[in-house]
Amino acid sequence: MTGPLDSDSQVVEMELAIDQVTVVDPAEATAAVRCMVGPVRRGARFDRLHDSAEAIDLELVQILAYRRSVEELDAVHTALVALRGAGVQLLTSATPCTRWQAIRGTNPPPPP
Repeated sequence: MTGPLDSDSQVVEMELAIDQVTVVDPAEATAAVRCMVGPVRRGARFDRLHDSAEAIDLELVQILAYRRSVEELDAVHTALVALRGAGVQLLTSATPCTRWQAIRGTNPPPPP
């Protein structure tokens, strides 16, 4: 899962676990997350929810770590992120009775 999906483009699969989510509008949400498999870069695309058949198509448009905008988030680090696209309404916050929801996808190719 952490290896390249396409060795020519260096696209790597990654995963974020959502602690708290706030839906801003039907196509945008902010979420407190932990990077489980990464690093995850700004521009990453998420196409599936872990343990769900529901389809999503979300783009990571901003990462705020320690109140600073950053380009990527390394594994096991936490941040506040902004996500845009289809499936925002399917994102849920963790509760004392539920585990964190995980979203999976791929990073954009690395910058030249």
